[in-house]
Amino acid sequence: MNSNYTYPFITLLVVLLLCFLLNISLGSVSIPIPDVFAGLFGSLENESWQYIIQNYRLPKAFTAILVGSGLGISGLLMQTLFRNPLAGPFVLGISSGASLGVALVILGSGLFGGILASVLISKWSIVIAASLGSFLVLLAVLLVSSKVRDTMAILIIGLMFGSITAAVVSVLSYFSSAEQLQQYIFWGFGSLGNLSWSELLIFFCIYLLGLLLAIVSIKALNSFLLGENYARSLGLHIKRSRMIIIFSTSLLAGTITAFAGPIAFIGLAIPHLTRQLFHTSNHKILLPAVFLFGAIVMLICDSIAQLPMSDYTLPINAITSLIGAPVVIWLLVRQRKMIF
Repeated sequence: MNSNYTYPFITLLVVLLLCFLLNISLGSVSIPIPDVFAGLFGSLENESWQYIIQNYRLPKAFTAILVGSGLGISGLLMQTLFRNPLAGPFVLGISSGASLGVALVILGSGLFGGILASVLISKWSIVIAASLGSFLVLLAVLLVSSKVRDTMAILIIGLMFGSITAAVVSVLSYFSSAEQLQQYIFWGFGSLGNLSWSELLIFFCIYLLGLLLAIVSIKALNSFLLGENYARSLGLHIKRSRMIIIFSTSLLAGTITAFAGPIAFIGLAIPHLTRQLFHTSNHKILLPAVFLFGAIVMLICDSIAQLPMSDYTLPINAITSLIGAPVVIWLLVRQRKMIF
């Protein structure tokens, strides 16, 4: 790693640690940061604080790190693959597929009767439905990508898949009750605080596989920056590299949507914010920087959503968009040129 980036990375690591501790300390019960330190190592005298830290706030903080970094990396992969600054992690229709799976469970549950509906609508059924929905869209996109030479055609096809699934969700919504619609809308708000340690472990294992595939693709990503013809002249297997990048994005974005719901803004904006700070297009630098920056922004958004000293928690989706979008607009206007 270039020595010019040593201090920025150290700064990001320190900020990440501070945001992590601040996130754990905030909530309906405010816990001082020194006690948070003690609680992390299991030596806190206040047993209720110890229980809150280890069973609620620590899993939520780790979930925020996985969600922020995963969406940021997914967005970076898609923007590089399609060479489009407006591409995000859900541009292939992965989020739409997950939303369709959840909609079939929640909005379509009325078709199965009251008792069966209560069995179908459970935490794991929603996660499985979202995973299956995103996986089916992934299979369709991978099948198309193996047949199509033009990368932009894959982008358009992904958007069409998103439109089809959105249309089906609209039809299901039209025939659903107000209670079902409310439940589906609440899922769409996104949530970081619903995972237990066992669920977080499953989430992390799938996330890790997606992250490893992204790391393996660094050389291909740098080659794609100068176009597919240049990448092909370097001996890069275009279709195989493209499929690995799509599969990595789908694992990250699909798993995050399944476990935390659809989270807006992060995947689209974090790569741009990172490029503005690091002024490089080298993915050996960008990938770890996006990982850290995405995790930091997600922890900050979650801390704001906590409404410190309040029993209410704002929808994380609203916070990421309200806080993030104006920052991106301001940065791009100030720079007057998008680094890509």
